[in-house]
Amino acid sequence: MKKKKLLLGPVITIIILILVIMGVSAIAAFLGVEGEVTTIVNGSLETSMTTIKSIFSLEGLKYFFSSPVETFQAFKPLVLLIISLMAISIGKASGLLKAVFMPFRKLKPAVITFMTLFIGIISSFFGESGYIIVLPLAAVFYQYTNRNSVLGILTAFIGITMGYGAGLIFNFDDYQLGLLTREAATLSVDKEYVFNAWSNSFIMIGSTIILTIIGTLIIEAFLRPKVKDSIKEEDSFTTSKKGLIVSTIAFIVLMLSFIYMIIPGLPLSGLLLDMDEKDFIAQLLGGGAPFNDAFLFMFLIILMVCSGIYGAISKNITSTNEFSVGLSKEFDNLGYIFVLMFFASLLVSILEFTNIGEVVGSWLISFMSNLEFTGLPLILIMFLIFIVMTILIPDSVTKWTMASPIIVPLFMKANITPDFTQFIFKAADSVGKGLTPFFIYFIVMLAFLEKYNSKESVKITVFGTLKMLLPTILLCMVVWALILIGWFIIGIPIGPGTNPTM
Repeated sequence: MKKKKLLLGPVITIIILILVIMGVSAIAAFLGVEGEVTTIVNGSLETSMTTIKSIFSLEGLKYFFSSPVETFQAFKPLVLLIISLMAISIGKASGLLKAVFMPFRKLKPAVITFMTLFIGIISSFFGESGYIIVLPLAAVFYQYTNRNSVLGILTAFIGITMGYGAGLIFNFDDYQLGLLTREAATLSVDKEYVFNAWSNSFIMIGSTIILTIIGTLIIEAFLRPKVKDSIKEEDSFTTSKKGLIVSTIAFIVLMLSFIYMIIPGLPLSGLLLDMDEKDFIAQLLGGGAPFNDAFLFMFLIILMVCSGIYGAISKNITSTNEFSVGLSKEFDNLGYIFVLMFFASLLVSILEFTNIGEVVGSWLISFMSNLEFTGLPLILIMFLIFIVMTILIPDSVTKWTMASPIIVPLFMKANITPDFTQFIFKAADSVGKGLTPFFIYFIVMLAFLEKYNSKESVKITVFGTLKMLLPTILLCMVVWALILIGWFIIGIPIGPGTNPTM
């Protein structure tokens, strides 16, 4: 008799991971495991010892019992997700998304994959908010094109994650990383170095094109056959050409209004800019810029207005009560995501409290600093090490804060520019995010997979999903490595006035 495989649900898996981290923290704290972390403070390097803290200490137990509620209350991804789901809910309830997406039914599956992948990659401009918007939209897009929403979610996740280091234009993370790169470069090697946010623009655009084309071939060959079933979505929504035209006009007007809000120097413009900053990039993407927090709310406003207009004209929405209820439709069968995100927030907070990721990261950085390699061997070793480091520290700014003071000077002395060094880091960060259950948006993806999983025989699990994604992610990793190698060998500019080598 064949034994049944033990399939652990995501919540149980997260709880087990929490227990493992707690156990490791206790053993490591007892053994006095520590690491050296070098950071830049007030224009100078400061090195401090970081030790692993045990959850089973007095401080750890206080944290374990007192922090979960506060951590969940302040959990920003949850708030962003709620806003995004309201927008997509009213878009579906009004029939607007069906009217927009149905014409794409005639396209071949590979074209749908290409489009989803490309949109995922370029959504990196919005940082991690791209996950909040694109994942549920991809599910609806595949639903209305008679394809499996599960495949749409997986494809979108791969696009956003693998393309996080690419895109057509820099994002907020690029700006923050660039400031850290500049500090590290000017501190001990080149005081004349100037950070330029556009310095990686050529290689970013090139990577976007390459990843989209080759990524489509990889997904069609390795991932799509694993998600074969095509799901037909039938509903009673009527389509209206007049409604679509009027809502499109409303969309254009709203978009122009929001664009006006980020243009400085015009009457009543620049409302979403931080005018205390001198540089436009800092005004738009800096830490104090209203645009960062306003973007998702703008997305909600646009869909509410356009959906309300379309729903009224098409008669899919006949009352204010239907409009109000329509804002919550997409929350059906999604209570599970709140449970998942509660435990995920606990997992991330405990991992951060114990300092396990920080200590392991410090070891990896120290290992790299002692290498005597140059050129391609140095690039590839850094690429692989940062992939490993990302598994425990998914946040790119946290990693680069630890690594840049050591890695940027190391690469400059090996004749590799700070800008290219930062891009190598971003490429590795992209791959690592797709391989770790500690990345919060991986957990968000699991919840959407569960919502749209139509086959009860197929169970959505943490490691089952990782196993399904692994061939695609590893092949994308190879593509990233070849992009880095090819650009370095050819030596063409990575951006205006910037080359891979100094």
